[in-house]
Amino acid sequence: MKRWELALLVVLVAEIAIFATANPKFLMPRVIFGSINDIIPICIISLFVTMVMITAGIDIQAGAVVGLASIVLGVSWQDLGLNIWVAALFAIAVAALVGLLTGYIVAYFKVQPMVVTLGGSFLYAGLALLVSTLSSTESYKGISGFPDSFTSFASYRIGGVLPVQVVVFLVMAVFAYVLLHRTKYGRKIFLIGINQNAAEYAGINTRFIIMTTYVLSSISAAVAGIVLTSYLGTAKSDLGASLTLPIITAVVLGGTLMTGGKGSIIGTALAAVIIGELKFGLPLCFRVNMQYLDIPVGVLLLVVVSARAVASRPGFQVLVHKLKSHGRN
Repeated sequence: MKRWELALLVVLVAEIAIFATANPKFLMPRVIFGSINDIIPICIISLFVTMVMITAGIDIQAGAVVGLASIVLGVSWQDLGLNIWVAALFAIAVAALVGLLTGYIVAYFKVQPMVVTLGGSFLYAGLALLVSTLSSTESYKGISGFPDSFTSFASYRIGGVLPVQVVVFLVMAVFAYVLLHRTKYGRKIFLIGINQNAAEYAGINTRFIIMTTYVLSSISAAVAGIVLTSYLGTAKSDLGASLTLPIITAVVLGGTLMTGGKGSIIGTALAAVIIGELKFGLPLCFRVNMQYLDIPVGVLLLVVVSARAVASRPGFQVLVHKLKSHGRN
C-alpha cells in the first residue's frame, strides 16, 4: 500500500471513530453497511473515471448517463415489454454507445475532454427526459412496479448484514485494479497520461485506448444506474444528477493527478468510501442538514487540489528536502 493510500485509510478510520463517538449506533453493522448502500454509485463510477483521468481526460457526464441508463431500463421493461434483465443489458449497451461517441470525439477529433463531457452531460440528461416521454407513466413520478427478482437484488443482504451492492462494488474494484495495475492495457493508460506522444512513438494506439476508457466509464455509470434503480425501486431520468462532484472529488482525493499519468484504484475506492461516510455521518451524528452536504465535499476537493499544486512546486520540494536534511543532522 502506497503512502497516500495509507493516509486515506487512517483518515477513514479516524472518520469512523469520530462518528461512532458522537453516535454509537454508527458502528452497528446494519447501519454502517446501510450507509454504503447510498454511495455505491459514487464508488462504482469513480473506479473507472480514474482511468479516464489518468489519461489526462475527465468525465463529468457520468451522472447524466446514470439517469439515462435508469430510464432506458424502465421504458424498455414497461413499455417495450422486454424481460427486466434483457432491459438491463440494453441499458448497458446504450451507455456503452454513449461512451464510445464521447471517447471517439475526445480521442480522434482532439476536442478538450472537459468541453465534450460537459456538453454530453446536458445532451444525455435531455435525452433521458426525452426517453421518459415514451413511457405511459408521467416522468416526474418515475417508473416503478418492477419484478421482485429485480428489486430484491439490491436490497438483499448476505447473512442478513452484508448488502449485495457492497459485493458488486468489491467485484468491480478488483476488476478495475487488475485491469489498471496488472495488465498491459493498464500500463498503456499510464504511459498515455505521462506522455501521449512518447506512447505513440512506442507503437501504442493511444486514441483507441483513450476512447475505451470513456466506454468503461459509461458502462460503470450504467451498472450504477441499474443498481440504484433496483435499490430505490424506481427508474427516473435524473437519478444521477448530484453525483458529478462526489465522483470527481473521490478520484482526485484518491491520488489521481488532474494532469494525468498517476492514479490508484485502491486510493479512489478508499476516497469514495470516505466521502460517502462523511455525507452519511454528518446528518446522523451531528444533525447537519442534508442540503449542505455538498459544502464539505467541495471544500475537500479544493483543499486537496490546492495542496497538490503547492506540493508540486520546486520551491516547496527544496524546503522539504532542507527540513529532512536538518532533521538528520
